[in-house]
Amino acid sequence: MSRLIPTNGRYLLDTNTVIALFADELAVKHSLAQAHEVFIPSIAVGELCYGARKSGRLKDNLERIDEFIANITVLGCDAETAKHYGEVKNKLRLKGRPLPENDIWIAALTLQYNLTLVTRDAHFEEVENLQTVTW
Repeated sequence: MSRLIPTNGRYLLDTNTVIALFADELAVKHSLAQAHEVFIPSIAVGELCYGARKSGRLKDNLERIDEFIANITVLGCDAETAKHYGEVKNKLRLKGRPLPENDIWIAALTLQYNLTLVTRDAHFEEVENLQTVTW
């Protein structure tokens, strides 16, 4: 899935990557240990909290999320993110290749901060100039 070779070592973790980390996947842990800077979008935090609330281990899962985000920079959306969102969503519309709304926001944050998105979702390849990698 990696379209562009990331050179700056700055990564934004998609929800599925954090879930893989929580599942103790060695490849994810190894790559994370070698990364220069790592961030998580606030959107992914929301998706993780939603998943925790659907699970049978609500308290444990919420505690794990809290512990994780206490040690990582969470990037929230602002007016600049919204401008990137509008551009990304319109380009996807023109191509006839819509993405889930949350993923458009995640792509917008990735572009705004010039990061590489770590994801297992192939549909991000539809977003122009978005660097992606799979761990």
